[in-house]
Amino acid sequence: MPGAWLFLLLLKSFSCQGVAVGDDGVNNLTMAVLLPKTNRVYPWAWPRVGPAIQLAIDRINNDPSLLPDLHVQTFFGNSEDKDGVCSDSTAPVVAVDLQFTHHPEVFLGPGCIYTAAPVARFTAHWKVPLITVGASAYGFNDKTDVYHYTTRTGLIPTKLGLFVGHLHQMYNWTSRAMIVYRDSNVDDRPCFFTMEGLYMELLKFNLTVVDLQFKDKELTNYTTLIQDIKQKGQIIYMCCYPDMFRQLMIQAWREGLCSGDFAFFYVDVWGASLQSSIFPDPKRPWYRGDADDAKAREAFKAVMIITYKEPDNPEYKEFLANLNRFSGEPFHYKEESTLMNALAASFHDSVLLYAHAVNETRNNGYSMKNASAVTSHMRNKSFYGASGFVKIDDSGDRENDFSLWDMYEAHGTFQIVSHYNGTLRKIIPVPGQEIQWPGNRIPRDFPPCGFDHSNPECKKSSFTILEIMSIVICFILLIITISSIFIYRKLRLEKELAAELWRIRWEDIHSSNLEKNLRRAGSKLTLSLRGSNYGSLITTEGQFQIYAKTAYYKGNIIAVKHINRKRIELTRNVLFELKHMRDVQNEHLTRFVGSCIDPPNICILTEYCPRGSLQDILENESITLDWMFRYSLINDIIKGMLFLHNSVIVSHGNLKSSNCVVDSRFVLKITDYGLASFRCPPDSEDIHAYFAKKLWTSPELLRMETPPPQGTPKGDVYSFGIILQEVALRNGVFYVDNAEYSPKEIIERVRSREKPIFRPSTNLYCHIQELGQLMQRCWAEDQFERPDFNQIKVQLRKFNRESSTNILDNLLSRMEQYANNLEELVEDRTQAYLEEKRKAEALLYQILPHSVAEQLKRGETVQAEAFDSVTIYFSDIVGFTALSAESTPMQVVTLLNDLYTCFDAIIDNFDVYKVETIGDAYMVVSGLPVRNGKLHAREIARMSLALLDAVKSFKIRHRPDQQLRLRIGIHTGPVCAGVVGLKMPRYCLFGDTVNTASRMESNGEALKIHVSTATHSVLEELNCFILELRGDVEMKGKGKVRTYWLQGECASITHG
Repeated sequence: MPGAWLFLLLLKSFSCQGVAVGDDGVNNLTMAVLLPKTNRVYPWAWPRVGPAIQLAIDRINNDPSLLPDLHVQTFFGNSEDKDGVCSDSTAPVVAVDLQFTHHPEVFLGPGCIYTAAPVARFTAHWKVPLITVGASAYGFNDKTDVYHYTTRTGLIPTKLGLFVGHLHQMYNWTSRAMIVYRDSNVDDRPCFFTMEGLYMELLKFNLTVVDLQFKDKELTNYTTLIQDIKQKGQIIYMCCYPDMFRQLMIQAWREGLCSGDFAFFYVDVWGASLQSSIFPDPKRPWYRGDADDAKAREAFKAVMIITYKEPDNPEYKEFLANLNRFSGEPFHYKEESTLMNALAASFHDSVLLYAHAVNETRNNGYSMKNASAVTSHMRNKSFYGASGFVKIDDSGDRENDFSLWDMYEAHGTFQIVSHYNGTLRKIIPVPGQEIQWPGNRIPRDFPPCGFDHSNPECKKSSFTILEIMSIVICFILLIITISSIFIYRKLRLEKELAAELWRIRWEDIHSSNLEKNLRRAGSKLTLSLRGSNYGSLITTEGQFQIYAKTAYYKGNIIAVKHINRKRIELTRNVLFELKHMRDVQNEHLTRFVGSCIDPPNICILTEYCPRGSLQDILENESITLDWMFRYSLINDIIKGMLFLHNSVIVSHGNLKSSNCVVDSRFVLKITDYGLASFRCPPDSEDIHAYFAKKLWTSPELLRMETPPPQGTPKGDVYSFGIILQEVALRNGVFYVDNAEYSPKEIIERVRSREKPIFRPSTNLYCHIQELGQLMQRCWAEDQFERPDFNQIKVQLRKFNRESSTNILDNLLSRMEQYANNLEELVEDRTQAYLEEKRKAEALLYQILPHSVAEQLKRGETVQAEAFDSVTIYFSDIVGFTALSAESTPMQVVTLLNDLYTCFDAIIDNFDVYKVETIGDAYMVVSGLPVRNGKLHAREIARMSLALLDAVKSFKIRHRPDQQLRLRIGIHTGPVCAGVVGLKMPRYCLFGDTVNTASRMESNGEALKIHVSTATHSVLEELNCFILELRGDVEMKGKGKVRTYWLQGECASITHG
């Protein structure tokens, strides 16, 4: 007893130590870290979380805003015993050693529950804060007494309970929940303490919570366990090892608990079941590569997985990258990409949380030794850290975020469907994802009649004797009726089997010359593999290929398939197969005509399709296949296989392009299905042909020593994927880019489980991306990942909405569309024609006068016409030759183009016609081809004045300072006009008036208008122009001629 008192006095003495000072004079802040040192099974083992703690300390010591004037130092203590197990006796002793020796300001850890409890009591006595990412037991929730100085920054089970409680509110589960967990009663008991917090929190939601515990070390009776679950709950939360959970779910599936009435939530907070490093396939916790995979996959449709939400902030990604720097000394541990890295990030943020609290404590005037002040500043604290948004509630526990996973049935992989935000206390769905409930309904949490069938409404009321007798009589009558129907159907079936309606005598089958004619015509009907990687499927003789044999039966041509069997034993099973074949009626399956079993002529007779097989069509380069055609063929295969898979035949077993034939209406039909008893083992004498026939066979069937002759539905989907590639690329079966393989090499590579898997090539230049993805899903290595034909039909319809019918229907539909659009097309073409006609006429009107052009349009001959009086205008540029010599040809062209563009714009305002331009000469006439009396002289005079005025302000581009000197001459008199020539016709003027007008221009002066006597006389009559006598001018060929200058127009009547 005195020793115990001495021990307490020592503890008391060490609780009042001062702050340590380092050798460099800087105050040291000492942090004691108490964690398991070697056992890496613990998520908080020192090699796992030590690098994260060191990263945080380095950040604090290098950041002047965090703990200024303080240097953080750590001292480590091992909480394990000699067996590497967290010890509730070792950890307190190590904690006392750390306190006595180093006087830490804070303890970080322990994580294990049974070690954290005594250490937390000691630190409370010493008044030293304790921060832990573990200590998840419900007892740590009470911070009023011994755990007052404890802060938890990791996973808190009661926070998980809040999430589950919100789930119950969301789905209206208001009465009951069931928790099932394994418990070893040793070490840290993670499932027990996780479900303890879940249990205690769900009680606050007024739920009846039933718990069921089973032991690790006992041989678990899964049947009994599932029966207990069945009788006590429908919303079940389970915590156990992943393999154990898988076995439980398989048993639940066997007991019928996975059809939609029960929901199983697997509490896997650190995502162990989803880790690729532990199990063969990530995010497929049901998969183990064993015989139970198919059952487990069906069972897991009723499973949802609850995990801790992995941080998605940029700081977390940077944190993970920095952890790799510490993979060597002294930790010797390389972090894996698992959800447990979030726990290491929480340790990192725990150190930062303490640093922020110390800062605030010191800023408020308190010592960092004041544990109460530091602890209070850690509560109701929030900041962004490496583990995302850190929010500590008022009791010193961190708010937790969780993720809910559900299985995507098409791939069998689990995906996140919603998140729980602990800070907002809200469930947030993931866009585009939703829970796929079994049976497409949300299960109830309580059966209508109760688990013990105690609901009074479900209890049967008492019946009277009369009522009981009536019920018995009705029941007897019902039994008699059902028995009669059953007996009648049985007798009718036996009659049909005995009638052998399928049987055909060999004498009734008549040979056909069609095959010989087809051979002569070179139409090969099946199994030619030209264009593939390995050439054509040729027999050992190397000359002949297999052809469809035909014959006549009752006047109709049929296809004949000979069976290489000596005799057929008509067992009951064979009779049923023949009956089923006769019952098959579908547009996309060849009709079964019958069978001949007369040795040695044993054969199967089916409908004959004259257009050959799909393989023939694909290999015939003369046939152009657009995608409408191809999609129609693909749709026909899908419709046929859908019917086949939903019939009693179930599967094809030998689906390939040569077994897809096309009839006269271009409807594709599937042949060679059913009659598994008639099928012969493949002939292995011709190795090339033997392996070539298996190119469509799925890998799981290739690996079987004796595969079922009827195949499997998933095997048919694989074969369909190979056919898809044939149709898309038209390069033969199993085409591989830039490689040549024999059929045997291909089969051996497909059969072996090589990675990546060996499959044909897809080529996006030949087809759309979605079609390539559909091919790859169809030939997936795992048969459970392959879609069924219903899913294929839906997928194909999404990216090809036009070709939903057969080829003939599509052609008729397209013709109808053409007819509907023809009127609109004609109208559009007519408008386009009229627009082009308008443009052509506008161009013609620029070349010829409007009246002349109209005559030519009407097809009339344009006769030359004499005009008694017109006025002709000539002009040229004085000094143009010299200007041209000093300018480049392009500058000359630009000059004339600018000048004549200006002139053309001006003459549009007058009743004149531009005859032609020759170099710098410009010729215009008025009075033709439409006569205008004597107004032609006025129009030309006014036009000349306007042109002369425009020239005075005209700028030459390459000589802007030079004045352009225009010389104008006009003359009035008679002319003859007409169209000359057939090619490039021109409207030309003839007569002495033209020559005189030219002489008037050439004898004029720059920037003046030279007017002849004849024009002067007309202008005098009009009495609206100012003319000045020039005098007599000597003109070549004319002698002396009296001329005038046109000065302008009288202002008072300028616009008269």
